[in-house]
Amino acid sequence: MATEPKTALESSDDIALAEQMQSATQRILSELRKLIIGQDEVIEQVLLSLFVGGNSLIVGVPGLAKTLLIHSIAQVLDLKFSRIQFTPDLMPSDITGTDLIQEDPDSGHRRMVFAPGPIFANIVLADEINRTPPKTQAALLEAMQEHRVTVQGRTYELQEPFHVFATQNPIELEGTYPLPEAQLDRFMFKIAMDHLPAAEELEVVRSTTAVQSYRFENVVTGADIVAYQNLVRKVPVSEAVLRYTLDLVRTTRPNGDGSPEFVQKWVSYGASVRAAQYLVLGAKARALVRGRYHVNFEDIRALAGPVLRHRILTNFHAESEKVSSDQLIDRLLDTIKIPSSGL
Repeated sequence: MATEPKTALESSDDIALAEQMQSATQRILSELRKLIIGQDEVIEQVLLSLFVGGNSLIVGVPGLAKTLLIHSIAQVLDLKFSRIQFTPDLMPSDITGTDLIQEDPDSGHRRMVFAPGPIFANIVLADEINRTPPKTQAALLEAMQEHRVTVQGRTYELQEPFHVFATQNPIELEGTYPLPEAQLDRFMFKIAMDHLPAAEELEVVRSTTAVQSYRFENVVTGADIVAYQNLVRKVPVSEAVLRYTLDLVRTTRPNGDGSPEFVQKWVSYGASVRAAQYLVLGAKARALVRGRYHVNFEDIRALAGPVLRHRILTNFHAESEKVSSDQLIDRLLDTIKIPSSGL
């Protein structure tokens, strides 16, 4: 294993903010555990999305508390939350808002007034995003990318911090409009949410069928989240870690130089450079919440699954042999060796 560098952030103010961020993370987790049982890895990935400034896709069968988790995080952070239920008849204006004609009670004159839609929130839950047509999906994705919306030629800025968490139900495919790969690439993570172990599921049943009494305490503010996002970008990354990250991403491409035989056999398209960017940013945030001021190889490897699983498009051969993206990622992590000396 390579030796980790003894690097630090640039100033004492940055170090103090990093310590505050680490403490805040533990307090957030403590508050969430008042209501959310288990799902620690999922919660961490959601928090890393927030600390980086990214948007994430959450996939899981119904009943796993996807909505409850995101709403609870918004409550703990005292951020404005909005939930949009995506349906086949949902229109772009139902998301962004629209101009309405209103009459001035004093003058009697009519004028156009913009009525903001549910996208004007800090944390937006796009529930079952694959149930609405591409035109409406595009309205949400534009807001994700630009942090603003345009209605009738006027542009409206969205308040920071702004995050979208979209959910998909993997077991009901009839009447859905799957997101194209180019649009999936805009999501930092694809977070896979699964059933809890038996002991934790028993605790869920016990707690939710009894009288519930809890009260969240606000741990950090929106301004704190923005400060953490700026701090994350200051975390140093060694040349060795950057090269390892890029090697991992480039190896997912079947037509790339030196791509393994199993990638050429099972992959149609690999990950874009955005995957490497999100791997590094996510690793920076992961390092900070663990009390480190630099990124190591384990940070990259730990986030390879959520960053790459929706960016590796498998082909017919993989589907016929029941080879998933996650299995390919595991093989890639075994194939791309960590440098043996120096970072």
